[in-house]
Amino acid sequence: MSSNADLLNSLRIDRSAPPPPASRKGLWIALAVVATLVLIATAAWLFFTRDQGVVVETATVTATGGNGGAAASVLDASGYVVARRMATVSAKITGKVREVLIEEGQRVEEGQVMATLDPIDADAQRELSASQLQAARSQATGVQARLREAEANAARLSRLVGQQLVSKAQYDQAVAERDALRAELVTAQRNAKVAADSLHISDLGVDNTIVRAPFAGVVTAKAAQPGEIVSPLSAGGGFTRTGIGTVVDMDSLEIEVEVGEAFIGRVKPKMPVEATLNAYPDWKIPAEVIAIIPAADRGKATVKVRVALKQKDPRIVPDMGVNVSFLEAARPADAPARRGVRVPSDAIVQRDGGDVAFAVTGEDADRAELRTLKLGRALGGDREVLSGLSAGETVVLDPPAELQDGGKVRKAEAEASK
Repeated sequence: MSSNADLLNSLRIDRSAPPPPASRKGLWIALAVVATLVLIATAAWLFFTRDQGVVVETATVTATGGNGGAAASVLDASGYVVARRMATVSAKITGKVREVLIEEGQRVEEGQVMATLDPIDADAQRELSASQLQAARSQATGVQARLREAEANAARLSRLVGQQLVSKAQYDQAVAERDALRAELVTAQRNAKVAADSLHISDLGVDNTIVRAPFAGVVTAKAAQPGEIVSPLSAGGGFTRTGIGTVVDMDSLEIEVEVGEAFIGRVKPKMPVEATLNAYPDWKIPAEVIAIIPAADRGKATVKVRVALKQKDPRIVPDMGVNVSFLEAARPADAPARRGVRVPSDAIVQRDGGDVAFAVTGEDADRAELRTLKLGRALGGDREVLSGLSAGETVVLDPPAELQDGGKVRKAEAEASK
């Protein structure tokens, strides 16, 4: 029994004994963890609350055409190359194509044969007209021979009747026969002329089976093949061709552009133009305004302008897209240079009733500096600035309303490259 009591006493907790001393190592570890978390939170707060700046688009200020002879653009527009002389060549008659003598890209001269139609019907009609002409001429010749005889007989009876050797009735009969033959000869001659005219028409019918180029140019489309039926008018059903091919006079190429009504006042006849084909962006083509079409498009609020190309080149083909810059008249070489720079219109805004722009400055090019501007001419999509900015400076495009003088900015180009 005593052994059991001793065992229970060894298991009893002694609550009067002092607690064991705490370990200081664990306390220092806990303090270090707390300090690390505080530092991380502070760094994150500073990163996300600091002024990172406004992301903006920028552009470079350029100098205007400063020296004499240089011309600045007053308006930019886009359009297409068109041909003033272009024809889809067709036959004058309906017929079956016998031979096609053209290919795309081939140059043809005026009157050159492009195709021929089956001439069987036209040849048969011509032979018939020729036979009718021969018959009419033979008939006229026979009447003329009979008339000569009748005239001689009437003259002889005229002498005899005066001598009372023949009766007056015989003489009158001879005169009537002569006059009848004269009238018959006139009819025969007219019939021969009608037959000759019919033969001429038949010759035209034969000639109509030959399709010729109406003017010199380049074939841009071949529409028919041998064996197909062609007609100057569509017969319906989709089985009849209406043309042999399309010919374009490359010397008649020009540019058609549509200019907004609000800007058409800047365009004048004979105004110099610089054209740039979309296919050849580095090639500047000199041009000139031909005419301003005196009619507006109500739906698009535009006016069509014709522009002549001063340079002919095989690379220029119809329906090419082209951008044109309408230029101010070139100044004389001894004219004083214009002072000012060219700035995109999107960079100029109104602040406090004045025209301003934000120039990007600072050692890191991250600060926006407000500049008050003195504006000059409109140069297409740009504006001439006479004071406030210098060539080579960088300006902010479409500056947001919250951007202020000295505000921090970040270039969109730099952000995109990250």
